[in-house]
Amino acid sequence: MRSLTSPLRAALLLAPLAACVAPPPASPPASGEAAVIEANRRADGYLRNGDLEGAARQYREAIRLARSVEDAEGIAANAINLSIVYQRLGRLDDARASLGLLLERGQLGFSSERMAQAALRRSVLDLEEQRTASGVEWLDRAAGYCGRDCTVSAAIQNVKGQVALDAGRLDQAAAGAKAALAASRASGDRAEAANALRVLGSVAIRKGDAGAAAANLGEALAIDRDLAAPRKIYLDLIGLGRASALRGDRAAARSFYERARAVSEADRDTDGAAQARFLIEALGDNVQARQPSPGTP
Repeated sequence: MRSLTSPLRAALLLAPLAACVAPPPASPPASGEAAVIEANRRADGYLRNGDLEGAARQYREAIRLARSVEDAEGIAANAINLSIVYQRLGRLDDARASLGLLLERGQLGFSSERMAQAALRRSVLDLEEQRTASGVEWLDRAAGYCGRDCTVSAAIQNVKGQVALDAGRLDQAAAGAKAALAASRASGDRAEAANALRVLGSVAIRKGDAGAAAANLGEALAIDRDLAAPRKIYLDLIGLGRASALRGDRAAARSFYERARAVSEADRDTDGAAQARFLIEALGDNVQARQPSPGTP
């Protein structure tokens, strides 16, 4: 379900990585826990360097070490991170298997917070493969696990909004995004606030309101640049290009698409660069804004 999940992947692939990696404990950890932390740190280093296979290898090692000492939190955090890396590698079955460490019945118990994170990730995986019914079911489960002060409540609302947008239910999409925006601002989660603004921008484009789209997407871009999130910056720029094309400003649209192409090329995102080039070439044939496919800005 590429049209649905291209913005979702930007929103939900990277942000949970920071959230799942626990900070070093204040007191020296036991040797088993120290080994888990060290494997986790190595995985983070590989990830920052763009070595996804290396990151996956270290997250698997961290899980193995955590299981050897029945560290439920270590298992959960690293299993969720591993699923994210596998998704980025296109290995969706492996991503689901990683989440199965939490979602399938076992002897260890996990916090409702981690269960909500895992169920949300499973929802995104299923939606990516157009398993809409299963994706929505897992999304509902995530909402059920998500109690008061749940850190993924805004993300859940954003996914609900995106699902509604994909189905053409624009009012429901806007309602979900507005709920996510309120929750993210209340919690100080700027990444999810940007995601919500991006959905609202998409809704505005679908409704033909270029001004509202530009305002929402411009605000999202400012946040994503502060957070140094290349893929999300790319999506914001593509959305701003569409908004510009919608109001008939071909030059501005081309500028935004060129910027998106440059960002994606620097981020080694070949698919994103190809999409940006396609939109640039399309401007030469048709000044009229192309309506975005469901789920894209």
